[in-house]
Formats: sequence, C-alpha cells, structure tokens
Amino acid sequence: MIISRTPFRISFAGGGSDLPSFYRQEMGAVLSTSINKYVYIAIHPFFDARKIQLKYSKTELVSCIDEIQHPIFREVLKIHHLKGVDLNSIADIPSGTGLGSSSSFTVGLLNAVNAYSAKAISSERLGELACEVEIDRLGSPIGKQDQYAAACGGLNLISFYPDESVNVEKIIMSVARKKELERNLLMIYTGDTRSANSILAQQNVAISGGGKFENQKRMVKLAFDLKKTLEENDIDDFGRFLHEGWLLKKTLTKAISTSWVDDIYESGIKAGALGGKLLGAGGGGFILFYCPLEKQENFRKQMSRYTEMDFQFDNHGSKIIYIGDK
Repeated sequence: MIISRTPFRISFAGGGSDLPSFYRQEMGAVLSTSINKYVYIAIHPFFDARKIQLKYSKTELVSCIDEIQHPIFREVLKIHHLKGVDLNSIADIPSGTGLGSSSSFTVGLLNAVNAYSAKAISSERLGELACEVEIDRLGSPIGKQDQYAAACGGLNLISFYPDESVNVEKIIMSVARKKELERNLLMIYTGDTRSANSILAQQNVAISGGGKFENQKRMVKLAFDLKKTLEENDIDDFGRFLHEGWLLKKTLTKAISTSWVDDIYESGIKAGALGGKLLGAGGGGFILFYCPLEKQENFRKQMSRYTEMDFQFDNHGSKIIYIGDK
C-alpha cells in the first residue's frame, strides 16, 4: 500500500494571473502558502486483477479505465495504464471551499500512483503533470497556481510565463515573524461551497479586456510588493495588502463575491481585522482575515456566529507518508 498526503493552499495576492488569458500576454505571479489541511490518497492491489475499485464520495467498481466516471481518476490511470488497483481518497476539508482541493487531489493522486509504479518524480514535475491532467486533458478553465502550491508546499511566489514555464521561489522569513503572521491569520467559513470552474471561466474572459487586465496587473504588482515586505520581516501592512487585493479582485467579475460574503467581510473588519479576502475563485468557501493578536478576542466574540477553522502553515508539499508491501 502507498499513501500520499497533499496540502491545501491559501493565496494572499496575485490570484487570477495564473490564467492563460493573462500570463500569455504578461507574466503572472501569485503569493501563497500551503496549510496543514490535507487530502490523502491510498492505493493498493485489488483482489481481482482485472478490475479497478475507487472510493471517494461514491464507490466505483469497473472493468476498464474508460468506464471510470471520476474524470481525474480516469485520466491519471490512463497515463499509467493501471489495473487491478484499489484507490481511496479522504480529505480534511470538503471541495468548493477555495483551498485548491481539486488540484491537491490531482497532485496527491499522481504522487501516489507514481510511487506505486516505482517511479521517482520531482515536486515541480508533479505540479506540471497535474496541470496537464486538469487543463490540457480535461479542459478545465482553471489556472496553474494550485497545482504547484500543492506539489511544492511552503510559502512561495509562483510566477507564470508566456512560454508556459512556471517558477516557484521560496520566501524566506525569520521564524518568529513567520509564526506571528500565522497567528494573525484567521479563517472564517461562509457556509457556502461553489464550483470554481464557472467563476474562473468568467474571469478568464473578463481579464482579456483592457480595464480588467490593468486591474489584474495591479494584483500581480501587489504580489511582488508583498514578497519584498515579507522578506524584510515586515508584516504590519499585511492586512492592507489583503484588503487592496480583494477590492481589485471584486472588479474582475460580479460572480466573485455575494452580498452574504460582503456582509461577513464587513463584520470582520468592524470586529478588528485589518484586511482580508475571500479565498479561491470566489462565490463562497472561506474568508481569510488578518487580525492582530490583541484584537482577536473581540474578533472571535463578534464573529462567534460563524465557523472558524484553525490552521497552521505547512512547509512541505505532497509527500508519500506510507509505503507498505504490495
């Protein structure tokens, strides 16, 4: 048996610049970190070598790969021509919450299947291959940030170039300031989940236009400015960076926010947060707030009707955590 563990991610700045409508014209960049919420993929031999069993939110038992209903399972198993296997998936957080769960699943599945097939694969290649599966083979209207964030892990500036290449640059901070940043970040669940694909498809079209494209360029500049600030161990303006990026993101398409999300965001600011943003493509999921430690007691009191999710930064990308006998 092989088990992979792959982190989810939260993005701070530059989201949307990993879409082809932007980076094929101008370099994109996203600043993000992986967190200690994971998707686990287990693979082991199935007793019937002629069949494939899959267990996720439903169970599939098929005789050939083309019969598989789950598109990502199907495409990954096609790449490796695997049969006679039993694959299981379990996650800490449901999909549609803005944490890049679909791409984390793809990365973790590729990592597990490669290990099962006794093939070594680098983190960067995992990210690249996950993009090939989701974007090239399945035609999902998504960007590239989630795949590389999940594969490489840690706090990074991920850059996207017109020639389709991607660069992952680690952001180095003092341990104490990074821990303080982590403590000052709070995640509130909006109670809604959503499909990122439809929102990203709208955003992809929107940023092809002049005004939207310029706003996306400003979001990329924010990512580079935030990188510089963090590398100087300065987190005092972190909330302002989040707030400015969120206001810019909302201009890209009306589907990114809702009146419900806006109400929660305004409540968080009134409760003491210095800034924040809705995570992921938009529409629902988690809102990330930056709230200094001394204001968090009041914040939690005022926001007690919402669910808060505790989390920490993760410094590792997708990894194999168990190798047993076949």
